[in-house]
Amino acid sequence: MKYDVLIVEDEDDIREMIGGILQDEGYEVRLTSTSDEALIAVKARKPSLVILDVWLKGSSMDGIELLDSLKGTHSNLPIIIISGHGTVETAVSAIRKGAYDYIVKPFKADKLLVTASRALENARLRRENEELKGKAPSDNSLVGTSPQIAQLRQKVTKIAATNSRVLISGPSGSGKELIARMLHAQSARSEGPFKAVNAASMVPERVEEELFGVEDDDGTSTKIGLLERAHNGTLYLDEVADMPMETQGKLLRLLVEQRFRRLGGQDDVQVDVRVITSSSRDLSKEVSLGRFREDLYHRLNVMPLEAPPLSERREDIPALVEHFIEQLASSTGLPARNIGGDAMAALQAHDWPGNVRQLRNNVERLLILATGEPTQPITLETLPPEVSVVRASRGANENEKMIAMPLRDAREHFEREYLQAQIDRFGGNISRTANFVGMERSALHRKLKSLGLGANGRDD
Repeated sequence: MKYDVLIVEDEDDIREMIGGILQDEGYEVRLTSTSDEALIAVKARKPSLVILDVWLKGSSMDGIELLDSLKGTHSNLPIIIISGHGTVETAVSAIRKGAYDYIVKPFKADKLLVTASRALENARLRRENEELKGKAPSDNSLVGTSPQIAQLRQKVTKIAATNSRVLISGPSGSGKELIARMLHAQSARSEGPFKAVNAASMVPERVEEELFGVEDDDGTSTKIGLLERAHNGTLYLDEVADMPMETQGKLLRLLVEQRFRRLGGQDDVQVDVRVITSSSRDLSKEVSLGRFREDLYHRLNVMPLEAPPLSERREDIPALVEHFIEQLASSTGLPARNIGGDAMAALQAHDWPGNVRQLRNNVERLLILATGEPTQPITLETLPPEVSVVRASRGANENEKMIAMPLRDAREHFEREYLQAQIDRFGGNISRTANFVGMERSALHRKLKSLGLGANGRDD
């Protein structure tokens, strides 16, 4: 990742020297000599790091005052103070006001580089901690061995290394955000920020404010949007089909030029952001209905990926269930339980309209409501009735029981249920039942007797 470092130093030779040292190490550098220039630079785009001199000749603010101002609007911005006239009092004041560190001139290049690296790493860890607060533990891996998942993993690995835009399609709960996080984690931007937002969850009137930020008329106050915060990283827009048409046009300009304008602002903001989008709706159909811009659709759909529904990869359900049990036991303290073969077969038989998210929710409910000792496996009979996935109806329950049986038992079970249903259908008339199922009447009588159904129906 290429970090953006703003240097604020009034002495030309020192400013150029610091810039040269950082550029040689791969940093992107912006040079300013006054507090006013620095504020304009930060307003144009928030940097990754600021290296700030204490004494700024010809400036409206000295370094400590500028530090105070920057921290007032960007509390998480790492700032390193440098000075050739350092005192203990100045250093203490700078640290108290939020500076990461204080370096006294003259300093060696290694000292500057180590301090800058540590400041950026500290800022990254703080950002990650903030993003993880309140979120359930998760990882960036696809669970399962089905052909669909194996193929998806291969595609993600190939696409992640590029800077191409990706459109992820798939039903709700199928893991589209997980795929986006994998693309980010395996890319050259992995050390940069990953910002995720659901367009459907934002108030339409505030979509642009959230994405692009807001700038007061006088330019004294700025709210940084998601695009700016995702600089040098990845922005993930979920349910992009719900984005207002006007915002779609502004997003298109960003994709073409990598620049945008804050609401109320007069100047463009230049960013370097990879945009990944997703939708549970068919965007090509939305285009034909006039609800989504065709030019934006083609810009977003450079590399399409599809998250398969869980019903198309049922063989992955046992691995997913074990994964969720381990995850939930670790995060909630619930005892890990084993799932019996019949109960697992029932879980595999369900259609899971809510996909992986619904499966995880039901596994959690299963662990909470399961009866018996924790060492006892959860079987079909001990599944709590509240777990509606296997108690939805008698028909569904019977099908799931049958799936858990050996072939011989399942065949007998099916024949019993099938013939009883046909007898009921024809009002107990054995002759009509035999004619429909394609059996001789005497053979049907023998079959009914062997299945324990008897032959109580009428022969007329």
